[in-house]
Amino acid sequence: MAFEATHRFARISASKVRPFAQLIRGREARVGLDLLKYVPNRGAAMLRKVLSSAMANAEDRGARDVDKMLIKISKVDEGPMFKRLHARARGMAYLIRRRFAHIHVTIDAVGGEE
Repeated sequence: MAFEATHRFARISASKVRPFAQLIRGREARVGLDLLKYVPNRGAAMLRKVLSSAMANAEDRGARDVDKMLIKISKVDEGPMFKRLHARARGMAYLIRRRFAHIHVTIDAVGGEE
């Protein structure tokens, strides 16, 4: 049985979190937490919280050996954008895009059965 956690509308660009999602995909949950723990990056910290939430969901629903479960899905989707105008010379304006992200993590037992 798969267990998942999601952080929707995370106030960070998806491109800043994606490399860390690729880093932990396919690894054991405890190894993924250890990898993200020592990365000095805000996106890695957000992903670590979502992964630990997925592990807590699994433990709450009675799964055994949560640390040895595999990270099946680790993806970051783009969310909506706040759009703001930045005044420039000669009456022009540049568009500022304040981006959001949706962070998804799904863990599953090693053999697929639990």
